[in-house]
Amino acid sequence: MTAIRAEGLYAYYGTTPAVNGLDLTVPDGATFGFLGPNGAGKTTTISMLTTLLKPTAGRAQVAGFDVATRPAEVRRRIGIVFQESTLDLDLTAVENLRFQGDLCGLGRREARGAISGMLDMMELSERGNTPVRQFSTGLRRRLEIARGLLGSPRILFLDEPTTGLDTQTRAAVWEHLDRLRREQGITVFFTTHQLDEAEHCDRIAIFDRGKVITEGSPAELKSIIGADLVTLRTEDDPRAVDALSDRFGLSAELAPEGLRLRVSNGAGLVPRLCTGLGLTVRSVTVTSPTLDDVFLHHTGTAIRDNGTNTRTLSNIGEGMR
Repeated sequence: MTAIRAEGLYAYYGTTPAVNGLDLTVPDGATFGFLGPNGAGKTTTISMLTTLLKPTAGRAQVAGFDVATRPAEVRRRIGIVFQESTLDLDLTAVENLRFQGDLCGLGRREARGAISGMLDMMELSERGNTPVRQFSTGLRRRLEIARGLLGSPRILFLDEPTTGLDTQTRAAVWEHLDRLRREQGITVFFTTHQLDEAEHCDRIAIFDRGKVITEGSPAELKSIIGADLVTLRTEDDPRAVDALSDRFGLSAELAPEGLRLRVSNGAGLVPRLCTGLGLTVRSVTVTSPTLDDVFLHHTGTAIRDNGTNTRTLSNIGEGMR
């Protein structure tokens, strides 16, 4: 079963394509992510898939219905969490959800049960009668996710769902999303420029300048890089380039942060470097392949500086020659 299918999808703003011939297939029950920098066209894509923006050209089906010719059928089967908060801050959590229930056509009794279930799921039951203005940013985001799920959608769209949240709150939001996906079997489609969020995906489409550059699971995409990045500083980096070639058969490049080289087992190379390079090794950093590396590999630019999966050893090998 296919939750989302797009074929040759275009969206123009004036003469500029924001989405440029998108082909996409998302299976039912998957967590699918659009990973790309701000301005890549991710929000425009979600706007078309959720019937908020009519495609300039091409076709898209969501939950089996065409977004251009059957928008009402699409809307009955989706939930949306926007990048910017749309909660009414003067209403309580229950009142915000009750208003959403009216929009979804839920009867009073049905809405009462659904609201109670959503508040329980997102651990907001004790705050149901609290005005949203008193909520933290993280609690508001959890309430918006509860609102997006209120009508029991088949597909939940999230546009940059954890923008502005601290690391701990982001992790909590994803814990809730992962649990509801497992328990309810819904399809989760989200956009992000956060590399760690993309690790939650079954599949990722790396998206840049309105196009899908490549697609696959996180492991598949990182396997393209296939090697650790080793960065080291020595007492004489230019001499170290020659020593790496002569003694280890390795090619390295000089960079502002030190020598950079790709090897299959960076951690295993470090002790050999310290004892066999013939120069004092002042520091070594070993970085496993990341999705930022994948993005850089395919586009020539990085989404952002990334410090994850990095192990640094400072002042090692002092005096070793």
